[in-house]
Amino acid sequence: MALERTFAIVKPDAVKDGHVGEIITAIEQSGMAIRGLKRVQLTPAICKGFYHEHVSKGFYQELEDFMTEGPVVMMCLEGDGAILKWRDLMGATNPANAEGGTLRKRFGANIGRNATHGSDKPESAAFELSYFFNAFELG
Repeated sequence: MALERTFAIVKPDAVKDGHVGEIITAIEQSGMAIRGLKRVQLTPAICKGFYHEHVSKGFYQELEDFMTEGPVVMMCLEGDGAILKWRDLMGATNPANAEGGTLRKRFGANIGRNATHGSDKPESAAFELSYFFNAFELG
């Protein structure tokens, strides 16, 4: 597999519940490297830019309300096949459908409050990483 980078978010529910350390440990144990990390409080304007493709959808306001309710932890992950590796580590979007041991199964409550986010393809990873990190922040 090719060395690649992907974008990851530990969402407000998992931050509030104290799972950041466990999630970082799982990432490191998977063999991926963390090349950038920051804890931030998202605003509605930042959410609108990040989730621009969802703004007109019926679920958007609920998503924005959730993502701005508390701080998130954002990371740039790097490794062989990092996009798929991170998505496998997270598990299915709906924690009820996620495999045992995945992060969403362990820490997610439901499809809307599912503990983590990850890029789904290289183009998304490039956009998401550049939206939240500048070149000087990524090792």
